[in-house]
Parts: sequence; structure tokens; C-alpha cells
Amino acid sequence: MSDNIAKDHIIVIGLNHRTAPVEIREKLAFTKKEIDPLNLFLELPVVREVLFLSTCNRVEILLVTRNPESASSMVKQVWGKANKVELNLFEPHLYYFYDHEAIRHLFKVASGLDSLVLGEPQILGQLKEAYRKAAERRATGVILNRLLHKTFSVAKRIRSETGIGSHAVSVSYAAVELAKKIFGELSGKQAMLIGAGEMAELAAQHLLSHGVEKLVVANRTLSRAIELAKQFNGEAISLNELEDYLLKVDIVISSTGAPHYILKKEQIKKLMRPRKMRPLFFIDIAVPRDIDPAVNDIENVFVYDIDDLKTVVEENLAFRRKEAIKAERIIEEEVIKFTNWLEQLEVYPTIVALRQKAEEIRQKELEKTLSHLKSKLSPEDIEAIDVLTKSLVNKLLHDPIIYLKNRYHKDGKLVVDFTRKIFNLDGDRPLEIKHPPIYLPEENEENKKVKKH
Repeated sequence: MSDNIAKDHIIVIGLNHRTAPVEIREKLAFTKKEIDPLNLFLELPVVREVLFLSTCNRVEILLVTRNPESASSMVKQVWGKANKVELNLFEPHLYYFYDHEAIRHLFKVASGLDSLVLGEPQILGQLKEAYRKAAERRATGVILNRLLHKTFSVAKRIRSETGIGSHAVSVSYAAVELAKKIFGELSGKQAMLIGAGEMAELAAQHLLSHGVEKLVVANRTLSRAIELAKQFNGEAISLNELEDYLLKVDIVISSTGAPHYILKKEQIKKLMRPRKMRPLFFIDIAVPRDIDPAVNDIENVFVYDIDDLKTVVEENLAFRRKEAIKAERIIEEEVIKFTNWLEQLEVYPTIVALRQKAEEIRQKELEKTLSHLKSKLSPEDIEAIDVLTKSLVNKLLHDPIIYLKNRYHKDGKLVVDFTRKIFNLDGDRPLEIKHPPIYLPEENEENKKVKKH
């Protein structure tokens, strides 16, 4: 019966850096390898498809169900129990998105619009990995497969049509972007770390990922320099060797805890002649500063301190916020498209049933007719009649199916129910095919009365 045709719902249940502290998020991340969250949630009878996403900033469950209330309740209970976390400890931090809101949320997450760092690209890779795991375990089906592929294409479209991912918005990455502007290409360049601070280490990672050939690490404590150099496959030196190595390197990232300048204008100026005036780029992220600002006055020497970098980051962040408005518009377009597809998926069983019934009638009537005419027809004639009847059925069904698809957006279940009743798709009435009397065009009502008598 049409009343029993259930609707699939898409739900997101989760918490992120805005709604929950890290100590709550990490407890729900299924860190124990022996517990597979996908299998756990799929065991719930109300869950039809599921994907589990866990990153340092968010933990989310994306699922398809026909009973949203029961699914939400069961998932929370199982989630907490499996991780040995009381429901009252994490429930206040949860957010819920249903259907088109869930679709919109997923598109925003994949595009970096919901990230701690606006527009960051890492989340897309993490989402692809989560989908790969879910697909391998057959935890996804028609709806989530289509939704995730659409999500990836939306994220790609946003990257290509907006600048949401351009203009560095982290201090370390901004430093690398400035270096690229000065040198054009970083491949083959050499870099030096003075000190071993966290931001300097992060900047070094970015430099190496952009093609820097060699890294030198200088530190007051040589053992720490050796440790860090080993991590980056570089070379460790003492602070006393700085000037010798400044002749070779192109980029210097300084972050010591020294109370005074460790590099002054006179030191750098005398190095430029033996360097043959090759550009030298300093990134001073120490507070107080390590490098005398007057070094910037030397030709082909560039010095940027933490304030310069923060200014760049703020400008770039403002640019990304502006681009995010364009991204939001693209997302709204794509949400409408996917919602339309989802709605057509709900009406699809009725369309299939309508086509099946029409085909059954066509075949039954064709067999009846051919049983009388088969001996008089050639195989070519039979094939031609088969093609003709198929064409007639398709043409007759075309308008009702188009009407059904279009009206479903407005009337929903009402138009589905009406269609199923008018075509008796649920078998409420016995199938009877009666042939009405055939009247010739010239016959009028008077002639019909005479014939009856």
C-alpha cells in the first residue's frame, strides 16, 4: 500500500571545535582499534547507511534512516556506551542536521567553510578517507554514495570558482607564501632554522613541501638541533657557525628566546658581497625579535617579523571571508539540485510500478493478439508490432510520469497516493481489461439507440 511507503532521511549528529572541548571530542572518537563504529551503527535496525568522520576538530555520524527520532536516540546511546562516556556528558554538545540541512552542512564541511581555519583543504581528504572506509565495509548505499560524490564535486567547484583556498591564513604558511613571492620558485633553495620553536618547525615543513632542497638547523643546544635536523633530514650546526652558513642559504626562519638581536645589519651587509648579492629572506617570528629591523635596508635582503605576517594573515582571512559568500551561493544551488534528486528517488518506486504495470498489460494483450494472427505474420511483422506497442506505452506514460515528478515537489505524498490509486498500483482492485464498444466516427446517439434495439 502507498501508505506504507517510508521516506529515507539523511541525518548528521556530531560535535566540533565550536560546540565541545577537545576532552569531550576525543572520548567519542573510537580510539580503540577493536571497535569498528561502522559495524556498530549498522547493527541498529533503524540505520540503513552510515559514515563516521573523526578529525582533531570534529566527530560526526552521517546516516540514512526511515525513523529519524529512533535513529538519533539509538545512535547516541550506542555511541556513548561503546566509548564508555555517559550520555549526559556529551549530549549537550551535540548538533543535529536533518535532510536538506544535513546536505548543506556536509557541503560546507567539505569546502572548508565550517573549519577552524576558513577554507583549509585537509578536511576534504579526511572526508574522502572516511568515505573510502565506509564504502569498503558496504556501509553506504544509493543515497550516501550519491551524496558523497556530489559533496566532492561541490568542494572541487568551490575551489575552482572562488578563492576560498588561496591567500595563506596561518603565520607559518604566510611566511612560505611570502618566500615564494620573492624567489618565484622554492625548488633547489636552501633554508635555515635558527632556534627550534613550534612555528619555525611548522614553517620548515611547509618549505620542504614546496620544494626546498636542504634544511640547516642552528640552536643554542646542539642536541636539540641534531634532533630536529634528523626529523627533516637536514644538517645541525651551532650558533657560532651562523655566518658561514648564511653564505649558502636563501631563507632563514628565526625563533630563539634570546633577549637581544642575534643578527645585526653589519653582519649581514658584509655577507652580501661573497653571496654575489643573491636574495636573502629572513622570517623573524621571535618575540622579542632576533633580527635587527635595519637589516631590511640592505639591498636584496628581506625581513618580515611576526607583526608583518599577522597583517598578511588578517588581510588574507578577510579575502577568504569575502570568497566564502560566493561559496555559500554555490552550496545553496547544489543543495537544491541534490534535494530534487532525493525527492525523485522517493517517487521512483511509483514510477517503476507504473511502468511495470503498463508493460504487463502490453505483453498480455500482445500475446492474446499474436495467438490469433501468428500464422499470418512474418517474424519481421511480429517485431514491428512489438516495437509499435512499446512506443505507444512509452508515449502514453511520458506525460503522467513528468507530471508526477514535477508535482511531487509541491504536493509530495498526496500526488503519489493519487497516482497509485488511479492506476491501481497496489492491487486494491482486480485487474480487468475490458474492450469498450467501437463506434464509427459518423455514428451519433440516435444510431447507437437503434443498434441496441
